[in-house]
Amino acid sequence: MNRRRFLTLSTAASVAVLLSGCGFRLRGSESMPRLPALSLEGDDNSALAQQLRTRLQQLGTEVTSSAPWRVTLGTPSLQQRPIGTEGRASREHELTLSTSLSVQQRDTGAYALNDATVATSTRIRVSDDDLLNRETLFQEAQQTLTRQLAQRIIERLANLEALR
Repeated sequence: MNRRRFLTLSTAASVAVLLSGCGFRLRGSESMPRLPALSLEGDDNSALAQQLRTRLQQLGTEVTSSAPWRVTLGTPSLQQRPIGTEGRASREHELTLSTSLSVQQRDTGAYALNDATVATSTRIRVSDDDLLNRETLFQEAQQTLTRQLAQRIIERLANLEALR
């Protein structure tokens, strides 16, 4: 083994030991805590609600109408904001998908979360001259934002002390 390779490997090993010693963990490297049974209400026919329901069921969370916790979703809102100057070249757009979220205990009526706004955003570069590709890019970005927002809602639910 040559000296350069030895130094590289020993440095990498040292960094790994230091990071693990201070409690560093990669985000998403541990499993999500188990959530109690939930009931999805509000705008439960939107693509976001369907994505959220599917993701919750994949995580082993029961989604039924008589669950002890009500999760009320608002209507998702997609906002588009062009960034930069108008010209004939490609242009960057910022897309933000947001919704309101409430979590209520069915028995007591107490809210663990009341009308909180949850949002996610992304930027895409689109050519205004290519109309067919433009629509496809916007649809793909909206689908990605829907998946990301569903994941953010699950993370928010997992961090609520009342649900544990």
